[in-house]
Amino acid sequence: MNNLSIALVLLAAAIPLWSRAGVPRMRLGWLNGRLPVGARLWQRLTGRRARTTPPPRLLGAMAGIVTAVVIGGPGGAVAGAVVAVAVWWFLRRARRPPRADPLTVAASWDLLAACLRAGLPVPTAVTAIAGELPPEASRALRESADLLALGANPDTAWTPANSCPDTAALARGARRAAQSGTPLADLAAELAADVRANVADAAEAKAQRASVLITAPLGLCFLPAFVCLGIVPVIAGLARQISL
Repeated sequence: MNNLSIALVLLAAAIPLWSRAGVPRMRLGWLNGRLPVGARLWQRLTGRRARTTPPPRLLGAMAGIVTAVVIGGPGGAVAGAVVAVAVWWFLRRARRPPRADPLTVAASWDLLAACLRAGLPVPTAVTAIAGELPPEASRALRESADLLALGANPDTAWTPANSCPDTAALARGARRAAQSGTPLADLAAELAADVRANVADAAEAKAQRASVLITAPLGLCFLPAFVCLGIVPVIAGLARQISL
């Protein structure tokens, strides 16, 4: 059996354990207590539930093994390691959730303040503005709103929102507001102002950095002229005097 056949056999053996076509069967297995062999092995080795999609490090390892087997030899091992790292890095970056636009977040907090000042309950107002944020932040706010509607205490209710970077500031402020009695509408308006101030500061810092980077090429252009017209004649005159 040649290297290509071995690689295809390994890939064919690994795909059924993680293919999307087997996701409903795996979920049904979780409910019935019956799992595929690969899922049970993964759970025993890591102590965690098997995912419906493979983690990036597993896909990178699979790609590296297939590349090493296909190429063969020391060169195949090096190429496999490079491919494994490249696939792992690319998939990790691709799976990162998108961050919310700061101005969109500020507008959402302004809208939340307006809803609360209009008399809406906190769970209703939070649910109303959740759709303007990215999926992760929206899901966190909706979970917190559901907990608030069920009557959970603020520390517990704002835990989902506190776990999301885009909504963590609101969650921390809402917990403090619940303890001190500060209106949440005022807190949301202050958060919106802070976000806009941070955006303005970041834009100013980028502009200053750009001005410094722009002057660097000009300095590189004028430096040779300064050396040729200012320093070289002086050195040449001193050398002539010393030689005389």
